[in-house]
Order: sequence, then structure tokens, then C-alpha cells
Amino acid sequence: MSDALLNALAEALAGLVTAVETSDEEVLDPDTAVKWLEHTGHVLAGLGAADRRALEGLFREAALREPPGARREELLRVSAGFGLDEDTYLTTVDAVADRARRYAATVRGTDPATPVPTCPGWDLGDLTRHLGTVHGWAEHLVTTRPTTRVRAGDLPLEPPADPTAYPDWFAARAEGFAGAARAADPEAPVWSPGADPHVRHYPRHVLAETLVHLADAEIALTGTARPLDPGTAADALDHFLTTAPYVPWIAEPLAHLDRDGAVLRLSARDSGAVWTLALGGGGFSWSRGRGGAEPTADVTADAGELLLLLHRRYGADDPRFTLTGDRDLLDDWLAAGGL
Repeated sequence: MSDALLNALAEALAGLVTAVETSDEEVLDPDTAVKWLEHTGHVLAGLGAADRRALEGLFREAALREPPGARREELLRVSAGFGLDEDTYLTTVDAVADRARRYAATVRGTDPATPVPTCPGWDLGDLTRHLGTVHGWAEHLVTTRPTTRVRAGDLPLEPPADPTAYPDWFAARAEGFAGAARAADPEAPVWSPGADPHVRHYPRHVLAETLVHLADAEIALTGTARPLDPGTAADALDHFLTTAPYVPWIAEPLAHLDRDGAVLRLSARDSGAVWTLALGGGGFSWSRGRGGAEPTADVTADAGELLLLLHRRYGADDPRFTLTGDRDLLDDWLAAGGL
């Protein structure tokens, strides 16, 4: 089944569920509605964990394609109604904890002054302090749930004076975030630097940061990053594309590319996932699947490699990537959209 068809079916099902849940009694008999929803929930609960995560992601993508408002919020609740997003949420928290432990093990006992070539001007100490700050900041947000922006620099995260102690400090910050995230309600509202102002935003955000900075550390120490799990990398890539329009230093350069109508396609050879990015309208839109338009440029690599390409940890000339079409489009995107 194609990605386009899966997206269409998920969007139709989410819309139908929302209509059933919000219909007036005169329109739909309540007993019929309850039976239909219970049966549908039972069927979906029988899916395997990977399929449940995939379906939850499709529901969320369908919701986020709607403009902010009541309908978007109703669609975002579809996954919760069927118990899909709780499993996905906790799985993501577990993934954050696992990659954080891997990061701590990678940098523990190394020279903190080791340069990090993928973060010019930084050394391993800087990288570890930054990542520990991200975890500590996120812990504060999911615990206190502020409604307005909180900057990490305004929090007393207190890294140690000795950079050789950063790995243990980082590990403590990461454990704190994982514990706070597990205890939090994923649906609770909180300010976020993106499209989803709920607690559930933060495990995905922190996971993406941890994946990329783990790769930074591995490249600094061994010259290459270990392969990323395709599903985890794909979710991080989804998160990046969903959040990018809300990040001024990414959104503004992309809005001035002057490539309206151009289409950049990213194809993951390890999982078959495809992302289609269409430029125009003062920014870009994206969807999973091949879409209808022929790509101006198509990049093929493993999902984790595509994630690191978008974060400019790998260059487009790296032999990991197969490019067809307009190379200038990819170069323009990377120049404008990298973190």
C-alpha cells in the first residue's frame, strides 16, 4: 500500500472518528456511536507496537495539517481515544533514555577538549554541556508546564566547573527528564517551540536532539556515526520538518529561497519511507509519501543518514547519498534550513 493511500485512509478515519464523537444525538444514535468506537478501538488495539506507532503518527500528521483551532484539537485526541499515543509516548521516552545512556557512555572518560567537527567551534565539553542543558530545560517544562516561553539560560541547571565531570552531570539531567516525562500527562498543555503545545512534544524534541548530538560525539571520536534505527530516525525527521516552520532561523531563510514550485524528495532506502517537501507560499509544506508532483531533486539514503544530512552533519557529496535532479535545490535547502 502506498504512503499516499495510507495517509488518505488515516485522515479519513480520523475525520470519521471525530465526526462520530462530536455528533448530536439527533444525528447519530449514542449507543451506535459507542459500539462503533469500541469495536474500532478493539481492532486497533490488536495491532503490533510498530503498527500502532505508525498509525498514531499518521493520525497526528493528519491533525497537524489542519489550521490551529478546535478541529485540530479534536483530531489530535483521536490517538488518545484509542490508546495509541500513550504507547508511542512512553516508547519515545524510553528511546530518549536509551540514547542518553549511550551518549554518556560514549563521552565518559574522553578528553572534553576534543574538537567536534560537525559543530564548528565546539569541543566535546561544550557539546555535553549543551545536551545536558536541553534535558534539564525539558524536565523543567514537562514538570512546571509554563504557558509562555522559558529559556534554558534562565534556569539554575548548574553544570560543574570541571568539564571532565560533564558526562555524569549530563546523565543525571537525562535521568531527571526521563522520570519527569514518564510521570507527566502527555496531553497536558505547555508552551512549546513548535506546532504542538503539549507535554508530548518534548520527548520527541529531546530524542531528536540526543540522536543528532550522539552522532556528533561519535564523529568527533571515531570519524563516523553509528547507524540509526530507521523508525527512530524517521520520527526525528518528521519532528524536524514539523517544527522547522516555527524556528525563525530556519523558516526565514527558507521563505527567501525563491524556489516556489520546487519539490525536494527524501527517500529512505532502509525502510522505504518517503518525504516530499514542496517549496512555496513563503515557506514549505511536506508530507509522507511521494505525492503527486515530480521531484525537482530526489535524495536517497538510509533514514538516519537523511536526518543527519538535513542537520548538515553530512555533506551532500558524501557517498552515502544518491542524488538525482537539481543539485542546486538541495544545496539551497541545506544552506537555508540547517541548524
